[in-house]
Amino acid sequence: MSSKVVIGAGFGDEGKGLVTDWLCRTCANPLVVRFSGGQQAGHTVVANNIRHVFSNFGSGTLQGVPSYFSRFCTIDPVGIINELNLLLEQGIQPLLFIDAQCPVTTPYDIARNQEHHPHGSCGVGVGDTLNREEQHFSLTFGDLFYPWVLETRLDLLRTFFYKEYAVVSAEAFLDSCAAVTKSPSICKTDGFPEGNWSDLVYEGSQGLLLDQHFGFFPYVTRSNTGTANVLALNNNSEEMEVWLVSRAYQTRHGNGPMSNQQLPHNIKVNHQETNIPNRFQGEFRRTLLDLDLLEYAIQRDPLIRTTQNRHLVITCLDQVQNELRFTRQGQIIYCDNETDFVSKIAKILGFSSVYGSSSDDGTNINRIK
Repeated sequence: MSSKVVIGAGFGDEGKGLVTDWLCRTCANPLVVRFSGGQQAGHTVVANNIRHVFSNFGSGTLQGVPSYFSRFCTIDPVGIINELNLLLEQGIQPLLFIDAQCPVTTPYDIARNQEHHPHGSCGVGVGDTLNREEQHFSLTFGDLFYPWVLETRLDLLRTFFYKEYAVVSAEAFLDSCAAVTKSPSICKTDGFPEGNWSDLVYEGSQGLLLDQHFGFFPYVTRSNTGTANVLALNNNSEEMEVWLVSRAYQTRHGNGPMSNQQLPHNIKVNHQETNIPNRFQGEFRRTLLDLDLLEYAIQRDPLIRTTQNRHLVITCLDQVQNELRFTRQGQIIYCDNETDFVSKIAKILGFSSVYGSSSDDGTNINRIK
């Protein structure tokens, strides 16, 4: 069994979903493993004439690949049921395994998150869920299968932890919890689900530059977005392929520092862009790729830095056809064509295996070098 780890190189939105979907097409019997973050992921996949943004299921779902949310992920029962219904309406029969230890996001976590987000947020309660868990007001997926336990824990955290949000309704949440436990599409596990998997495709949540340890605090996520959680789940690093993903330009959705913002550019706007401004997360920003930041992110993750079994995927190449340049050590590096652009990036970052794609078309990922 092989392990393929899909990691975003930047501040997120790199194309992790389309790479996960593409890798699943090449495997005999894969399992997609979510190892960080939770329902705040928004991974766009286009396959079989369907365009779907995955948050609560793995990005191999359109290929019929099961998903596993490991203990490092939060889950949102309301979001799961809503997304499940959308998939079923499109004729997709998903299968989702959830670790019993996964923290559960409540409507109170979401309410607080949406009211208090000074550093930017997706507004879906992931950070507040993890903060609450650390303060012993725990609610995990395994609790949902015991109604008295669920209702008692919910009442206690509402009474003692979220007094100011006691008026927030939990009716839809409780209905969704019941639906999740009864759905044939959703299974509780204690660790990895049993199965004759040919490949584990580990799907990252946000990018390396949002990692809680080496991102730019406080504008980070409450997760290990690199390979730390993958190694905790599966410590056989010699068998792991790392697939590092970056757009052909730099992006950041929400607050926080981003280099090269002062530089004018001609990057095309993708009119099907999943990441649109919202009142919690803020603006979606674009600028020239900064090779120093990508190198920094690689150097901070020990496995990505040292492994010889790694690949670089550069997405959205069609959006920089009139903007084939990037920065390196404060200088703008100009490129003659797409091949020159990709080759220079690969050489600087030390990748001998490089793939490219256009926009969110996961069927068109091709090896360039």
